[in-house]
Amino acid sequence: MSISMVSKHSRVLLLLAGLSPTLLLGGCDDTVAQKELPTRPVLVTTVSYQPEAPQRSFVGTIRPRVETDMGFRVGGKVAQRLVEVGDLVTAGQPLATLDSTDLKLQAEQAEAEFRAATGVLAQAAAAEARAKELRARGWSTEAQMDQARAMADEARARFSRAERSVELTKNSLAYANLLADSDGVVTAALINPGQVVAAGQAAIRVARSAEKEAVVSIPETLLARAENGTARVALWSDPDKSYVARLREISPAADPMTRTYQAKFSLPEADDAVKLGMTATVRLSAKDGERIARLPLAAVLDQGKGPNVFVVDRANGHLKMVPVQVKSFDASSVTITGGVDNGATVVALGVQKLDPGQKVRVVSSLAF
Repeated sequence: MSISMVSKHSRVLLLLAGLSPTLLLGGCDDTVAQKELPTRPVLVTTVSYQPEAPQRSFVGTIRPRVETDMGFRVGGKVAQRLVEVGDLVTAGQPLATLDSTDLKLQAEQAEAEFRAATGVLAQAAAAEARAKELRARGWSTEAQMDQARAMADEARARFSRAERSVELTKNSLAYANLLADSDGVVTAALINPGQVVAAGQAAIRVARSAEKEAVVSIPETLLARAENGTARVALWSDPDKSYVARLREISPAADPMTRTYQAKFSLPEADDAVKLGMTATVRLSAKDGERIARLPLAAVLDQGKGPNVFVVDRANGHLKMVPVQVKSFDASSVTITGGVDNGATVVALGVQKLDPGQKVRVVSSLAF
């Protein structure tokens, strides 16, 4: 080996010796950097699955299922009205009364007729018994026996008529007090003291509080969804709370002015917060529609193995890459049908600069 070749070989060894520490340090730095990636601020959005068919909302009012116009069963002059509009009433509570002077006189008359009928019946029964005894001994004729029997039958009929008359007058006297037949709320007072009313005339309107419903007007294009879909009702006074609604009735004919059909949805879970006359929103959804979620287009990352999103673990701030099922794309959003849970937090922007397992810091949320 020549001296020139030895010298060249020595220079190569020295050059490698000088570069090796640098390369080693560079490799260590890469490892450290990979293990200690900086915490990055990210913009996130929340996954919210909704029925594919959009919800349709309608404004309605809360009404009672049963609202009754109550009236006296006898005529007379109104003595007192004991309730006002808006009062809560219970079953059996007096609502109004009539002047009962004439009714009391009728009851006394019926009692007098009953006492007279009782005396006549006792006398006729005794005469019939004597006639039977005399006829048995042969001391009276058959005609006399028939006459005594007829008088006794007439006395018994008069007694029965007087007895029924007493019951009727007692009922009429009781009917002078108008009583609530169920728990509810007074929605209208149609009489005033001093007014003379006829039997059956509407006096007090009571809405039963046991069952409430939401009444809305629905266009004919959504009748099928109203009948076959699901409905929920939210009050304007508390829009964050909703109640299950079930369709009870749809008008058989459209309103001639609006060309809509009146629909009544019962509210089996309505509580005291649902008051009559409140404004409500009825939301109709398709019953078996596919549930989808929309995300920003920039939230999806595809590296040749299918679409993925970065899910943020709220507990420790680390990222997890999760594959998703994409239904469609448009200019600014992507529609997914699964892969991530409802309510999951995913990164909305800058996903191409992130790595799985990297720790992030949420700085803002994007409503989408």
